[in-house]
Amino acid sequence: MLNDNTKSYLHLHLIVFIWGFTAILGKLVTLDALPLVWFRMLFAVVFIFIYIKYYKIALIIPKKVLLKFLVAGLIIALHWFTFFKAIKVSNVSITLACLSTGALFASLIEPIFFGKKIIWYEIFFGLIVVVGLSIIFNVEGRYVEGIILALTSALLSASFAVINSKFIKDYNATVISFYELSGGVLFFSVFLLFTNSFNFQFFQLSTKDVVYLMILSSICTAYAFIASTAVMKFLSPYTVMLTINLEPIYGIILAVIIFKNNEKMSPSFYIGAVIILITVILNGIIKSRTKAT
Repeated sequence: MLNDNTKSYLHLHLIVFIWGFTAILGKLVTLDALPLVWFRMLFAVVFIFIYIKYYKIALIIPKKVLLKFLVAGLIIALHWFTFFKAIKVSNVSITLACLSTGALFASLIEPIFFGKKIIWYEIFFGLIVVVGLSIIFNVEGRYVEGIILALTSALLSASFAVINSKFIKDYNATVISFYELSGGVLFFSVFLLFTNSFNFQFFQLSTKDVVYLMILSSICTAYAFIASTAVMKFLSPYTVMLTINLEPIYGIILAVIIFKNNEKMSPSFYIGAVIILITVILNGIIKSRTKAT
């Protein structure tokens, strides 16, 4: 019999694998990035609402807090938009390699947000990441737009994570997710209305796209979020952090297997990507050990 810690660790790997598969689904869905994100958030809100009702979780929060959640929802919506847009204009490998810089962005944003001092080794690691990105830029110049979009997505993701680290101390994670995703749907809906994008063609989805969107919103969004919160009851933040850093690796391997030649990059790209991933992992190890002492 496996104990709770072992079960949670294996469960976490499954969740990270699912997150890595998100990029694959983004490539498979034929929709543009904006409608893709809108449908993903809308369906995820429905699934999380069903979960909330089933477990009778209270949704009442102060109006000021609600506004903050909705604004945070815009940030995560923009993160997903730039993420899927990067995949559309480049490929999964480029996007995930650049997205892995999010942890280092968070290290730089956190001191500004919480008024803490910037730590020297984080600056050093940031410079190493720049070296890794420079290698990717030099050898994959045709994907400049995708690289810029992916880096923007990483910055937005880091900002969202730092903001949520304050929310999670006082409010239920599922409630936060419900309102933030609702906020993303709300803001994007207003934009789509003003640009007259809501038309018959917008809602005309192929059967394959509906299936992919349902998997993306239910398993990769609603389930993965709730499950990732649950496993933290048994695993240390250090273990969770190291495991999550495997997401780009899982995603890139899956992309090469599924999309074959479209995802095969030059050797220099993988050198740059490995430099970034190792740097991010080392940053997490040092940060965890520093907090432990």
